[in-house]
Amino acid sequence: MSSRTLIRGGLVITASDEIHADVLVEDTRIAALAATGTPAAEAWTADRTIDATGKYVIPGGVDVHTHMELPFGGTFASDTFETGTRAAAWGGTTTIVDFAVQSVGHGLREGLDAWHAKAEGNCAIDYGFHMIVSDVNEETLKEMDLLIEEGVTSFKQFMAYPGVFYSDDGQILRAMQRSAENGGLIMMHAENGIAIDVLVEQALARGETDPRHHGEVRKALLEAEATHRAIRLAQVAGAPLYVVHVSAMEAVAELTRARDDGLNVFGETCPQYLFLSTDNLAEPGFEGAKYVCSTPLRPREHQARLWRGLRTNDLQVVSTDHCPFCFTGQKELGRGDFSKIPNGLPGVENRMDLLHQAVLDGHISRRRWIEIACATPARMFGMYPKKGTIAPGADADLVIYDPHAEQVISADTHHMNVDYSAYEGTRVTGRVETVFSRGVPVITERAYTGRSGHGVYTPRSTCQYLS
Repeated sequence: MSSRTLIRGGLVITASDEIHADVLVEDTRIAALAATGTPAAEAWTADRTIDATGKYVIPGGVDVHTHMELPFGGTFASDTFETGTRAAAWGGTTTIVDFAVQSVGHGLREGLDAWHAKAEGNCAIDYGFHMIVSDVNEETLKEMDLLIEEGVTSFKQFMAYPGVFYSDDGQILRAMQRSAENGGLIMMHAENGIAIDVLVEQALARGETDPRHHGEVRKALLEAEATHRAIRLAQVAGAPLYVVHVSAMEAVAELTRARDDGLNVFGETCPQYLFLSTDNLAEPGFEGAKYVCSTPLRPREHQARLWRGLRTNDLQVVSTDHCPFCFTGQKELGRGDFSKIPNGLPGVENRMDLLHQAVLDGHISRRRWIEIACATPARMFGMYPKKGTIAPGADADLVIYDPHAEQVISADTHHMNVDYSAYEGTRVTGRVETVFSRGVPVITERAYTGRSGHGVYTPRSTCQYLS
């Protein structure tokens, strides 16, 4: 039995257009759009009709940087694929791309299979995987080709975390050379981890153990240096490069220069760098531990440069790097030693609302909001136009968004499995009302109507964003 849903009278916003239109959904896909009140739209009939007058109708958010159940620092990220994808849906995100991890001494396949096992049957929304490459060797390079055939088309490397995820310049170059051949996209955590470890050791020796020192040792210049080095290695390899969680104005400058030179270099930032700062890391007592993530929060003056980068398209994507650890029992592992605080913040539920607030604050336009949160992430990672837009044939991943509703972000009301909010007490205007994932309502007028296992694995093509 086919089912039809009709969403009438909303302002449909995509990366390219804003139009008062009716949207017809048949089963899992968008069947048609027509301007509200036109004969074509008036003729449509459906099993279910939703009045979206005064609301926005936007594509479901695409968050291409999450870490559900990630092992880190002797513990695990507190959101499972079940709790994390449910929270994502509450926040208007209908697709995540999470990171499967290759452990040193093991193959890519083994890591990918482990992540499939964690996610399968548990997700409320659709999901894909990137592959963290921790051990570059001949076997790994061959496996990269095989994974691309299965729709895992992006590979993350780390210039940080020696002894855990770290790759040296030679390993990075080899992976980039392979991706230049097979069409994969290398994602880079760009921080000079070798130098940072020296500064960590020196700070602890001086008795500087508080959370704020996490930000002070992970210097902006070492993010910029690593970003520059990654760009040059990619240039040598003839490969595109995507730099994750850009936080520092100096790193943005490196990306801007490379893009001005015509290189296929892309940058992502996250809400925490746009809305939080070292002021949070310096909160009294041990409260600053809540804000420990890497790259770290920067002084407030970096925010203007990040917003400018988003406006000028020197930064293309806003993802969350959602990697939550509870304050009690997890962040507390670093009491007396900031280097032992698990790195990561919760945010998968807050991204769409915070970026809508940025529209109201004049940082970005409404269409740019959709571009950086939905369309470009889908294009960058090979899911467009199935995901990231509202067009005939696209998956019916739709959000009815109330741009006038006011809310206060709080751990008391969020749905992420973590005991604090990084944005506690922040007032925002705009709120998700109803969410469809492939035509199925997962949030219905602010009530959860989804289920674990509705979300399916989404294979991806190679990057669709190359110039």
